[in-house]
Amino acid sequence: MRKKALAAIEKHGILLVYPIQNQKDPASLWYNLFPRTPMRWEWDAGGDHKVSDLWLLKEELSRSNLVVYTKWYQNRATFFSKEVFVNMIAYLRSDSPLSNESTTILEALEMDSPLSTKQIKEAAELQGKFMEAAYNRAMKALWQRLLVVAWGEVEDSSFPSLAVGATKNIYEDLWNEAARISPKQAEAFLNSKFTSDNKFWKFAQKIRKTF
Repeated sequence: MRKKALAAIEKHGILLVYPIQNQKDPASLWYNLFPRTPMRWEWDAGGDHKVSDLWLLKEELSRSNLVVYTKWYQNRATFFSKEVFVNMIAYLRSDSPLSNESTTILEALEMDSPLSTKQIKEAAELQGKFMEAAYNRAMKALWQRLLVVAWGEVEDSSFPSLAVGATKNIYEDLWNEAARISPKQAEAFLNSKFTSDNKFWKFAQKIRKTF
């Protein structure tokens, strides 16, 4: 299953982990691994073990250093091949300033990565339910620009939390490689990799227009 998942990520370049409303487009790991099985989000004893198996595989692959795991497409769990990730970083590179909250979080992660959700909120002083929306907005901006990545999970609440790190820290080699690629070169590569109607590519183009 691990080998097949890695091959699928390399082939497609970008894959969701789980499908959106059981649709096969945009492509997901689920439908590459279980092409004839609609996904049902069940975790009890009578549920489909495939859901939990893929959850465990997702966590393993996120720490494998073979592919890159983020919450990118529509803020959902997304895997990138390294080649596509490098070019997407270059394509989405921007001088447009981040919000104060996003900047504070990124600075904390550049000082120490990875951190749990609880640790990030404490570093940015965004604890509590009244600050939840501000935290989510700040993280969304970082995820979308691929300035942060996920690296496994940590137990810091009743449910495992993503361990999040600054991309330049966790994948220093990829970050430095992306710095040598111009946005135009990256765009040419991504145009050759994805069709014009590919939803991941259209999403990237939409993000870039917001800078």
